Amino acid sequence: MGQAGTLLSRAGRWRALVVAGLLGTCLKAGPPFFTDDPEPVEHHHMELYLSWMGLRAPGGASGSLPLVEFNAGILPETQFHLVAPLAYAKPAGEPVTRGYGDTEVGLKIRLLRETEVLPQVGVFPLVEVPTGAAERGLGAGHTQVYLPLWLQKSWGPWTSYGGYGWWRNPGEGQRNWHYLGWLLQRDLSARITLGGELFQRSAATQDGVASSGFNIGAILNLSERDHVLISAGRNLSGDRETHLYLGYQATLSLEAGRPRLSRGGAAQP
Repeated sequence: MGQAGTLLSRAGRWRALVVAGLLGTCLKAGPPFFTDDPEPVEHHHMELYLSWMGLRAPGGASGSLPLVEFNAGILPETQFHLVAPLAYAKPAGEPVTRGYGDTEVGLKIRLLRETEVLPQVGVFPLVEVPTGAAERGLGAGHTQVYLPLWLQKSWGPWTSYGGYGWWRNPGEGQRNWHYLGWLLQRDLSARITLGGELFQRSAATQDGVASSGFNIGAILNLSERDHVLISAGRNLSGDRETHLYLGYQATLSLEAGRPRLSRGGAAQP
């Protein structure tokens, strides 16, 4: 292979790695899982996450460390959402690149509350603002929009939720893509919740392939305020990828203008 062919091959691997890392970052809407739920943060309450999200593939590794996420109940049934990542990308055989990534902004709105028969339903539109340096593999270089619909039903210690989402993914060689995921979790006690999800997503690039996979995870409630979230999984089809997430969550009440412990206690992934 000539020098031009080698450069093209490296560029292809780099682009695939960047896309994989961006997909992982964007899909982390429901820590510690890809799949989210329709339940917004309570009015006058907030959540703050500080986490590491990583993705490993044959072409290298990418992710965010740290990934800062902020959620606030700004109105009844409405949550404001902001993610600010310090991204990294390391193609195989190349040095690591670090810098600020793409900023995620969104609103989660619950449309229907859960009843004995019907699930709760919500939407969570997100916008990925291209604040990261795409030429360094730290951003998409284009504004992306995610439009998901989530459902959730609970019975006793069990909770199940999931839904469908569509990504607008502009740019040369890119294509709009779809996500479908579902999760089942169980509260083992007031301290520990275990869960597992299955997901499927279509190709996000013109020469990409669809993929499906799983994640398993846990939420450890250290106190009413402090929580640790962990998940790990991999693709079962499509590109070979391993996903890892480790995060800390603080939940607070802002009622009467004074931050204090949230009444809720347990974290909702």
